[in-house]
Amino acid sequence: MKRSHRLVALTNYFLENPNIQESLTYFSKRFGVGKASISEDLDIVDEVFRQIGQGYLNRVAGSSGGVSFIPKVPEKDGEQFIAALCKRLEDPARVLPGGYLYMSDLLGEPNTIRNIGRLFASKFSDLELDAVITVETKGIPLAYAVASFLEVPVVTVRRDPKVTEGTSVSINYVSGSSRKIQSMVLAKRSLKEGANVCVIDDFMKAGGTISGMVSLLEEFQANVKAIGVLAEADDEEDERMVEDYLSLVKISNVDMKTKQIEVIPGSYQK
Repeated sequence: MKRSHRLVALTNYFLENPNIQESLTYFSKRFGVGKASISEDLDIVDEVFRQIGQGYLNRVAGSSGGVSFIPKVPEKDGEQFIAALCKRLEDPARVLPGGYLYMSDLLGEPNTIRNIGRLFASKFSDLELDAVITVETKGIPLAYAVASFLEVPVVTVRRDPKVTEGTSVSINYVSGSSRKIQSMVLAKRSLKEGANVCVIDDFMKAGGTISGMVSLLEEFQANVKAIGVLAEADDEEDERMVEDYLSLVKISNVDMKTKQIEVIPGSYQK
């Protein structure tokens, strides 16, 4: 294989397998060249990734070491994507009773979900996470998108226990918007004690659900390293129950009478 072809193959491998560490021996055998040649190729790929803001190659020395691709999103690309997302969410046809917005179509678009996952993973890639946590059901595709770039498993918090998941831990929590007592459960086998996790959800109003997940994760002595939400509501009537989080967009104003919606970039760009 020519070097130019090998560089394309290496680039494609890293883009398709972010955060997966492989040894130089693996690449040497795969492409039938010496480690010195592979090392030079990796220098070129890494330089290009850094120049275009795509990410970088992380190399670990030693017998158990190797190289992995850490994805990043160029600031300009992130701004453009979030701006386009805001514009789409300002469609008056999206207004639902209670000031909510219809977003299920966005959550069903593979490319949109992938870009959202890449944005959050770009921010969380240095946190040494063990899992991505979400609550059923709409946050699941977002969680899998983030996890695919971080190469960690997704753990789903449920509203009701499932027989197929074995013994579970259950807590009651106060819903931030309705102030109702609700419950959520997490199977004991789904998360190891002391794990580093990030919480991902699609929408946050007062933050009651996310606050409940944080409380549930305390039962596992998990370390919540980050919280990411696709959209947050700027509702002054409800006291925010979560403070440290990243949101892509903020729904700052919804006029139910005129169907006018104002959506602005969230805390992600701050």
